[in-house]
Amino acid sequence: MSDNNNYTDNNFNLYQAYSYTLLLQLEATSFSYAVVTDSHLLVSAQNCALEELVQPRALHDLLSATYKKVIIGMPSTALTLIPSSLFNEEQVPGFARFLDVKDHEKVFAQTLDDINAIIYKTNDSLVAAIQKFGLQNTVYTAKGWIKAIAKTNPPNSNLYIEIGKDKVHFLYFSLNALRFYNTFEFKNEDELAYFTSFVTEELNLKAQQLTLVVSGDVTAGDKNLTRLAYFFPKIELNGLKVLELPGQIASHKFLALAALSLCGSSEVL
Repeated sequence: MSDNNNYTDNNFNLYQAYSYTLLLQLEATSFSYAVVTDSHLLVSAQNCALEELVQPRALHDLLSATYKKVIIGMPSTALTLIPSSLFNEEQVPGFARFLDVKDHEKVFAQTLDDINAIIYKTNDSLVAAIQKFGLQNTVYTAKGWIKAIAKTNPPNSNLYIEIGKDKVHFLYFSLNALRFYNTFEFKNEDELAYFTSFVTEELNLKAQQLTLVVSGDVTAGDKNLTRLAYFFPKIELNGLKVLELPGQIASHKFLALAALSLCGSSEVL
């Protein structure tokens, strides 16, 4: 994220951590966190240095507390979706071969929704950074985002986009079923527009009839949205709220992190 969105509720008390949930969302070189109780946000910060997760100083007390639940969103360097009907532990290594897993990478697998499972790989250094929190508490980074949007009965005319610092996620539903999900790394607004156009062409969607519903590291009128608007006349910031948020936090910037609260756990191979 381009800003930290730091927030602390006046009622936050680490002595009550046993009743809180800690959400961690990792990227390649940074992470975001939130502490929540029920649907209420207590503490959050985004774009924190990954070193603080490995050897916490400023966040030592917060990250070493004992929480009721910890949910960790893990990013991928490659992924594949398979029908849930084909998903079982014995077959995961076979599917993982398509990901060209290197020695410095580890494979995770889990159900993504009612009809899809996801198998993905991520860097060993990130796995080492969160090992102390328990690998059983990891989920795919976009699982909550996908689940939150699925609950809204998304129309066929919406293409959902989550924009990170250097990665963009695309999500499309048809007849309330997930039809397309994928990610791309991008360096600038032109590459973002290219991948968006590529996805719409693959899905046979017409720009004039499509609404881009955007969340993540974006602000109205920024260079990414301005460039997208050149090709797509209908763009909306995603106002979906998973948690009760204070007024200073824009819900579209917080959506993917907050939506981790909707998730369960995964398996690691």
